Order: sequence, then structure tokens, then C-alpha cells
Amino acid sequence: MPHVLMICTANICRSPVAEGLLRDRLHKRGLTNWTVSSAGTWAQLKRGASQNSVIVMNERGLDISNHLAQMVEAPHLRQADLVLCMETGHAEALRAEFHPYAPKIHLLTEMAGRHYSISDPYGQSLNAYKLMANEVEEIIDEGLDEIIRLAEENAGR
Repeated sequence: MPHVLMICTANICRSPVAEGLLRDRLHKRGLTNWTVSSAGTWAQLKRGASQNSVIVMNERGLDISNHLAQMVEAPHLRQADLVLCMETGHAEALRAEFHPYAPKIHLLTEMAGRHYSISDPYGQSLNAYKLMANEVEEIIDEGLDEIIRLAEENAGR
């Protein structure tokens, strides 16, 4: 079954939120056998999701409190059918470092027909996390059909 990998910097703020939201949206579509995971381009420490990310997800009825950050490595990209990055720099770095997997690496915002980076709220107020979660939720909701299409297309290869 398809596997979608969400990427941010430390894998504690944006990508755990995106992972939880995408998993929820896929389950609501009946796609419960899909895998959604996340990793970071600079996830040096294995730590949980940021407290504010946990709070904004709890407000949505989603629990990410068991999340544990991990550094993105070649096996993650090999196993994933679609890799969605929060920032243009993440996508560029992964395409350069892991060239064989470049075709399946995209910005999350591209799934909704846009092309921009989602700002990192790390160290900011709870309100900044709420704004980030709202933005990620909007992009996933608008781009869900494209996410499903690309992941299924790549899973067939």
C-alpha cells in the first residue's frame, strides 16, 4: 500500500502535524492501509513533537503525543512512494543528496497547486502553531486528491 513521508527540519513541529492530519484525512476516505510517516532534515535528537504541536492537534481531536523525531535517511526515501516537504530548501537538499528518489520529492504546497514554503513556528507562540496547523490542514484538504493520485501512481512502479 502507498506510503507518504512528510519532511520538515527537526521533525518536531510541522511534519508531525502534517503526518497526523494526512493520516486522518486518508482514514476518513477509507484508506486505512496507507502508511504516513515523517522525518527531518536536521533531526539530531530523538525527541517528541513540540508541546504546541501536540496542543494544536489535540484541539483537532488528533493525538501525536507518541511521535518521536527521526533524521531522514535513504531507506525512508526508498520506502516512500511520495515525499512531501515543508520548505523549498528541504526538497532541494533531498533531491541533491538522494538523487535516485528526486522524482517523488515535492513541496506539500504543490499538492494544492501552489509553490511556497510553510513557515516553521519553532520557538514562537501557540498562536503561531495554530496558524501553521491551519495552513497545513488547508493545503492537505485542497491537495488530498493529488496526494492520493501521486502516491498511488508511484506505488505502482
